[in-house]
Amino acid sequence: MKSSQGRRTRADAQANRDRIIAAARVTFAEEGVAASLEKVAERAGVGSATLHRHFHGRVALAQAVLHDSVQALCAQARHLSADPDPGAALQLWLRAVVEHSNSFRGLAALLSGNATAHHDRIRSAGAELLLRAQDSGDARGDVVISDLLQLANGIAVATERSQDRSGDTDRLLNLVITGVRPQMRAAEEPDALTGHRGDESGHEDRDADGGRKERHLAK
Repeated sequence: MKSSQGRRTRADAQANRDRIIAAARVTFAEEGVAASLEKVAERAGVGSATLHRHFHGRVALAQAVLHDSVQALCAQARHLSADPDPGAALQLWLRAVVEHSNSFRGLAALLSGNATAHHDRIRSAGAELLLRAQDSGDARGDVVISDLLQLANGIAVATERSQDRSGDTDRLLNLVITGVRPQMRAAEEPDALTGHRGDESGHEDRDADGGRKERHLAK
């Protein structure tokens, strides 16, 4: 009987911990990591004492949320590594990185150097996806994962107060991916914004004899 009660108590404690982390993730995404811990506890459906029993302060809670988020990013990268379209897989994962960055505004300052190991794991996971995209011809060979992660973080900052964060994120990420593609591949595929192919982006072309001819896009 006591053994059964002990297992139930541990299960309840784990469930409370999971709810607190889930609530903190949403609250931090909405308000940043400086958000009220009382609000986190209320959203999780637990008392403040329960929250502090599991996490001894804001830093401990932020570390737990970050750990879970990084775990999810790495798991998604492993799943996408089997995607038959490496370019699309890379773009989808970078979209998740933007969302991850949006969820942890102010986290770097809060955790100081404690997030370095997590950043290394994210870089390693993304590097595998980038390598597949490069091998398939969907990404230029001179692109490095650190640059892509910086661009993803930049998009997160740029869209932080956007009224259409999702739409603006997709638009900016499409521009990044267009720049990542090899020049010939980018010219063959429709532009994400206009729908025109790369070789249709200008008004001027040359005829078969090398002379200039004007070509105006349909409006």
